[in-house]
Amino acid sequence: MPHPLTRRRRTQLVRGVQYGLLVAAAAALALAADWHRLGTAFFDASVAKALFPDVLTTALVNTVRYTLLGFGFGLALGMVLALMRLSSVPPYRWLAVAYIEFFRGIPALLVFLALGFGVPLAFQVALDQSATVMLSLGLVGAAYIAETLRAGIQAVPKGQTEAARSLGMSQGRAMVSIVLPQAFRIVLPPLTNELILLTKDSSLVYLLGLSLSQFELANFGRDALNEHKSLTPVLVAGLLYLVITLPLGQVVRRLEARTARAR
Repeated sequence: MPHPLTRRRRTQLVRGVQYGLLVAAAAALALAADWHRLGTAFFDASVAKALFPDVLTTALVNTVRYTLLGFGFGLALGMVLALMRLSSVPPYRWLAVAYIEFFRGIPALLVFLALGFGVPLAFQVALDQSATVMLSLGLVGAAYIAETLRAGIQAVPKGQTEAARSLGMSQGRAMVSIVLPQAFRIVLPPLTNELILLTKDSSLVYLLGLSLSQFELANFGRDALNEHKSLTPVLVAGLLYLVITLPLGQVVRRLEARTARAR
């Protein structure tokens, strides 16, 4: 009579079946694909070569610049909103909650359109392109950053604040010197994730109507696609997005591992 499979053996068998199905599906897709057409559409070396160095010196640089502008403004505003959200003054809490719920509930695309076209039409004010991008990305990012920072501040043990107050520190000094440094260490991984999201949201800059010198990766790829009638520029732009986001993802994993070890 055959012996029953142990739990470990059953687990290994199930995993082996899953891996086999995955390999079979990948092989089926590889055999079904028209690699000649894919190569012509996505891997045209002459088109890729024509994109350089502008795709690096202009598009990639602008993408990083737009992202950092939005993240810097969003981080500053998010800190203010987080402190308002935790304030003992009800109107501050209400304003912070209203802002956070509003900007988390609407698409970033609408914010770009509102600041790029609605505000200039309504108030006859022409915003600088960089300022429009910074405000659009920052206003949306601040809503998420505020909630992340609030969670980090609340995760710091209250005994830290009480100990600081017992040493004669004011509430504000204790917050700046004791609570916020610890809170930032806790929320660094989710803040890095927000930076990755803003990097991808920077592709919405195309709505503002940019000159060639202001193109970011998505707009550069779209313009080059129309010029060369090839999807290779889109592939190159996507790979350069990965050049930005993959290292940031690695940073997140390292920070999470360090936080776990510290705990």
